Amino acid sequence: MTIGERDSGSAGAPAAIDASLEKARAGTALDVDDVTALLSASGEALRAVQQLAADLRDEGLARVRRRGQITYSRKVFVPLTRLCRDRCHYCTFVTVPGKLARAGQSMFMEIDEVVDLAARGGELGCKEALFTLGDRPEARWPQAAQWLAERGYSSTLDYVRAAAVAVLEQTGLLPHLNPGVMSAEEMRTLKPVGPSMGMMLETTAHRLFAEKGQPHYGSPDKEPAVRLQVLRDAGEVGVPFTTGILVGIGETLRERAESIRAMAEIAAEFGHIQEVIVQNFRAKPDTAMRGTPDAHMTEFLAAVATTRIVLGPDMRIQAPPNLVSADECLALIASGIDDWGGVSPLTPDHVNPERPWPNLDTLAEITASAGHVLTERITAQPPYVLDAQRWIDPAIAGHVAALADPLTGLAADVRPSGSPWTRAA
Repeated sequence: MTIGERDSGSAGAPAAIDASLEKARAGTALDVDDVTALLSASGEALRAVQQLAADLRDEGLARVRRRGQITYSRKVFVPLTRLCRDRCHYCTFVTVPGKLARAGQSMFMEIDEVVDLAARGGELGCKEALFTLGDRPEARWPQAAQWLAERGYSSTLDYVRAAAVAVLEQTGLLPHLNPGVMSAEEMRTLKPVGPSMGMMLETTAHRLFAEKGQPHYGSPDKEPAVRLQVLRDAGEVGVPFTTGILVGIGETLRERAESIRAMAEIAAEFGHIQEVIVQNFRAKPDTAMRGTPDAHMTEFLAAVATTRIVLGPDMRIQAPPNLVSADECLALIASGIDDWGGVSPLTPDHVNPERPWPNLDTLAEITASAGHVLTERITAQPPYVLDAQRWIDPAIAGHVAALADPLTGLAADVRPSGSPWTRAA
């Protein structure tokens, strides 16, 4: 059995998997049936899928003279607000105003709190401030709208922009913005304050949104068509963008295949998707999905490897290292990942608080044991840093250049420091 694999009882037909692998090796485009077949692999078939994925990863890294590197971004996690208008059935990040009030907590972090957190991260070598928050809480909660209005902000996104400017000017950390669903115009407004943005696609399975009892029912921002439009709009705006899928929330293998293909098609059209996260579902207490089994490791590894095969050698494929064991980290490397995402020496993963980040020295040792080198990057992936005139807004080009190696686009060996931000004419 492949490292990290557990039997999920979902093995596909060997002939179909072999045929899909042959098409992939030949560079022939894979249809939904092919992708579904690869996703069903287990045992020796999964080993073959993983090997092809790893070979493609190595090919892509060699092409940019980064053979053997697996990257990460040293970050602070900034939970700007835990309020949201959505009601996802697996989420423990989101809360309600009453609970915040009873705990003596504010509706949003104040800007001086954000700056203090980012500054403390900077002292530990962090270069990224990951802004994570709920979607448009003011649309659901009058308390959120009042909090913003009292401070002169018209919306949550307006406040995100102001907080990002403060972080740039006072700490030099680079904001990565995850405020949920945004319009093209909203992304144009935020692009001058963040070199990268992100939003998980999660799934294109409409029934998981439309049917009562499903994980996205009652969450307007989780409609697949809406999220796909965000990915396209980000491409039109020219924002280096992070997206991905959530494996094991009730989607079928075919629905998972459709989600992977949708990301691949949009990435091919616009070139802006800088990394794709493949994240395994982990059930949490006190949620509607607390009794749902975690994603089977067999299916998860097949999803990682298949995503690499479909997205190709030049896409950065990421999996969170805190949601798996050390042995499973090795299995993820064997399945074609080349990025661990953001890892913080200071703040917890507020979305998965029960899963602490691995120590960076430990993560480096795990990565080295698989024959790779843990390498620091900044929030924008190297190709977008090296082609800054196309992808990075002039207002923050200097902030990005201050933290990036000009030859590789990876993180430079420097500590961030604040500098003035001026919106370019």
